[in-house]
Amino acid sequence: MKNKIILTFLLLVSVLQAQEQKQNYSFSLKQAIEHAIQNNYAAIRASKDIDAAKQKKWETTAAGLPQISASLDYQNNFELQKSVVPAEFFGGNPGEFAEVAFGTRHNMVANGRLSQLIFDGSYIVALQASKTYLKYYENAKQKTNTEIREMVINAYGNVLLAEESIAILEKNKATLSKTLSDTEETYKNGLIEEENVEQLQITLATINSNLNNTKRLLDVATKMLKYSLGINLDSELKLTDKLDNLSLSNLDIAFGSTEFSVSNNIDYLMASNFEEQRSLELKLQKSKALPSLAANVNFGYNAFNDQFAFFTQNQKWLNYSNLGVSLNVPIFSSFGRKAKTQQAKIALDQAKIQLTEVEQQLQLQYEKAKSEFEFSIEEYATAKSNLNLAERIEKKQQIKFTEGLSSSFDFSEAQRQLYSAQQNYLQSMVNIINKKATLEKIINKN
Repeated sequence: MKNKIILTFLLLVSVLQAQEQKQNYSFSLKQAIEHAIQNNYAAIRASKDIDAAKQKKWETTAAGLPQISASLDYQNNFELQKSVVPAEFFGGNPGEFAEVAFGTRHNMVANGRLSQLIFDGSYIVALQASKTYLKYYENAKQKTNTEIREMVINAYGNVLLAEESIAILEKNKATLSKTLSDTEETYKNGLIEEENVEQLQITLATINSNLNNTKRLLDVATKMLKYSLGINLDSELKLTDKLDNLSLSNLDIAFGSTEFSVSNNIDYLMASNFEEQRSLELKLQKSKALPSLAANVNFGYNAFNDQFAFFTQNQKWLNYSNLGVSLNVPIFSSFGRKAKTQQAKIALDQAKIQLTEVEQQLQLQYEKAKSEFEFSIEEYATAKSNLNLAERIEKKQQIKFTEGLSSSFDFSEAQRQLYSAQQNYLQSMVNIINKKATLEKIINKN
């Protein structure tokens, strides 16, 4: 009995822990976009890239600021290097040599160094390049945000589409099941042929198959949205916006009439940034023909002893200091610098061509996206009108079929037409949302 109580307690604790770990989320489309921009994996990586670029910028800046270093070197000459001198220096015989060891067994040097770059053209260009480097990753982060926004809108719409499709299919299933039941009773009474029942059974089986498939698609679409949001795939997710409301809120085409500014597009900004980088690379190669000037100050102490007694009061330390100035003047590199400069110039010309190409491509993409968005609005109006017609036709055919004035084939055809119109209508609403998201991505509207 005691073991059962303990087992039950442990089971209860594990269930509670699992519930605590499983988070619940509820998002409107706007909230989902805001959450994804902060928590999407690509967004996090892009933010880290900016942090790294800021550190890189400071690293470049610090290279031209004062540099201070210190060193402490110790040397143990356990076998002193020997040399020979005439022996007669020490009272020996002429023509003979005596071995002499120079130095002490223990040496120590404490050194401090201050260096400062005074002028270097490469450093000045590097400072400018570091700003461009940071700007590149800031633009990359903005591009990531626009891509995440479009991805979340598409994923959010797919989930709503699947949910609405399931609701319609279940409604159709319930209606058809009742019609089939009534038809079977009529058939049992011998008032209609068996073909009428079989035709309805085929249609119902198709609906069941589509319903099961749509439920599976809903699961996949929901997980894709969770992945885009950067949340755990096992978390509970509820969408507060409705498909029809979102589609209606995206019907505005007023902004599409304004002139498209290519300079606002993030791809253009990144291409422009790339051109600036190539311009700085050319400037860097040219700066290498300029002289560079640097200065340094050294100071330190030397100590020598046959015993390791450097930290005693009797140890004598000999100080030294010096000031140095270094001037480096490039004179002739066998035209190596010229070749590198020409390469940088060619790369800059290519970047300018690429910028022009991007500008043209974006103009075409805008015209295409605008046309597709306008068509999606027209398609939505057509699908809505067709749905109303299909509903009326199906209702009339159902009445005729019930009264024995129409065949099961005509009724089933009307049903298939209705089901197709329903799906087309739902898809047209999603298309409006997606096409507008694509257009807003191009004009860089957040």
